[in-house]
Amino acid sequence: MTIKPLADRVVVKPVEEQEMKQGSIIIPDTAKEKPMQGTIVAVGPGKISENGAKIEMSVKVGDRILYGKYSGTEVTIDKEDYLIMRESDIFAII
Repeated sequence: MTIKPLADRVVVKPVEEQEMKQGSIIIPDTAKEKPMQGTIVAVGPGKISENGAKIEMSVKVGDRILYGKYSGTEVTIDKEDYLIMRESDIFAII
């Protein structure tokens, strides 16, 4: 992958949910909930504060994270789906 996020943004690969069926009910893709966890694949350099100091990122490549259901912007790169979001949209590292 050749994407480098800017400032306090990260690129996240959402964790694929395993498809579960009960009986013969099949849930269409449009009705499935988006996963709310993923793995960080790229990290920006960090945000610059108002006084000019660089604020280091709290996450690093490879961290598994929890994020909000509607966080980030969906992008497709090399036929893979990713999310680009701010570090502040991340709830926790798991």
